[in-house]
Amino acid sequence: MSTPTSLPAQAPVAVPKNVRWVLLGVMLAMLLSMLDNMVVSTAMPTIVGELGGLEHISWVVTAYTLVIAVTTPIWGKLGDLVGRKPMYLASIAVFIVGSALCGLAGSMTELIAFRVVQGIGAGGIGAGAFALIGALVPPRERGKYQGMTASVMAIGTIGGPLLGGFVTGHFDWRWAFYINLPLGLITLVWLWRMLHVPAQRIKAKIDWAGIVLLTVSITAIVLAATWAGTTYAWGSWQILALGVVAVIGLAAFIAVEKRVSEPLLPLSVFTNHRNYPLAMVMILVAGVVMFGAGLYLPLFQQTVQGASATDSGLLMLPMMIPVVIVSTIAGKAMSATGKYKIFPVLGTLFLVAGLGLLATMGIGTSRLLTGLYMTLVGIGLGFTMQMSGTIAQNSVSLRDMGAAMSSVNLFRTLGGSLGVAVFGSLFTRAVQPAPPAGAEINPGALHHLPAGAKNAYLQAVTTGTGHIFLTAATLCALAFIAALFVIEVPLKKAGPPAPSADRAESTPASAAN
Repeated sequence: MSTPTSLPAQAPVAVPKNVRWVLLGVMLAMLLSMLDNMVVSTAMPTIVGELGGLEHISWVVTAYTLVIAVTTPIWGKLGDLVGRKPMYLASIAVFIVGSALCGLAGSMTELIAFRVVQGIGAGGIGAGAFALIGALVPPRERGKYQGMTASVMAIGTIGGPLLGGFVTGHFDWRWAFYINLPLGLITLVWLWRMLHVPAQRIKAKIDWAGIVLLTVSITAIVLAATWAGTTYAWGSWQILALGVVAVIGLAAFIAVEKRVSEPLLPLSVFTNHRNYPLAMVMILVAGVVMFGAGLYLPLFQQTVQGASATDSGLLMLPMMIPVVIVSTIAGKAMSATGKYKIFPVLGTLFLVAGLGLLATMGIGTSRLLTGLYMTLVGIGLGFTMQMSGTIAQNSVSLRDMGAAMSSVNLFRTLGGSLGVAVFGSLFTRAVQPAPPAGAEINPGALHHLPAGAKNAYLQAVTTGTGHIFLTAATLCALAFIAALFVIEVPLKKAGPPAPSADRAESTPASAAN
């Protein structure tokens, strides 16, 4: 990867007088991307009820998150070459176009394809947001603006399910996508007028071979996870071929990353300190739980417990509110004491307990009991997600900080993609044989089924979600073991240097550095 010595020297970044107004526009774009997944997850039962394609439900989320993971490093490097502002505006424009197309989708296949377009834009938003913060605010001043970032995360985490439930229940599921259009256009105009960053560029080489190999490997793994046991048998030539492609692709990727000057994913960050790979395990699992629970809990609540789309958004609050509260408390405690190992240990234990209890839910489980189980999961995520990132950040040198933190985002997104793919396979396998065969998840239509068919279908949905949460609990048990092996290294007091605006722009977002 590039070292700081290869970059032009530059004076420290001067904070613009209107920086809070500029950052507000950057944060609004981040909020659009964060809200989208939560809104869509709550609306999915209604979407599938109209468009059909139950067997493809997981791909609505998987395609989106997979494309984000693949395109993030590309957007980051394009920002280096072309400039941060034009690339960020371009990513917002692509996201708006993708949202409009998703709202116009006439089938599940079209929706998945348009989610790919939307995901390309979201990858650029994620790649550019923190890079722009780095370009606008020097490290020593960044603490003053952390409240804005925390507020955006809280609004996205808590408001997403509420907005998704409200829009779906009172308007039409298509407005879950159309709502991005006015907000996106406001953000686009806002940043076009107010965002000014240094126009200097650096010479950067894109690790195209690494991008292609990682994309092929990840796609093969996700396809195998999605199709195995449902579309194709585990021992079929299709699944075995995907496994071979994934293994060869990963081996070639590692070989390429060892020899290129600017690797997509520097391997040194995994070998310099054992805490880093352990943190990646916890981040991967947290991504699996966050995306999987966000997609299948509303499905269970609307189908089995009879909640409306609006109610299911409210019913997600017992999981979402603890995430924000606990992560805030844990962060302050860590800053005050310098201790952090206890938090992921407790967090993974809470996740195992909460997910294990969710796996026991049946047709007669009350919403209150489900909410209590979800609270345990929310506490676990609050303890685990933030601290895993801190452990990763504290395990690498300042020189590797950008690539390391990009890897955090990559692993979290990949965890979501793989988790949703595996969970979708487990769910489809449980529901497909249930009468009525091939029925779509439309909670309202269930009332018109004969009692026997309705009970069989509800039992199949319960079995499918039970398998999902049991699998997630098992993965969290592995994350608990990883947390136990973390070495509590004293936290670094110095932040990364701010030598050049372009360097500050590119490091947080580009996994290609």
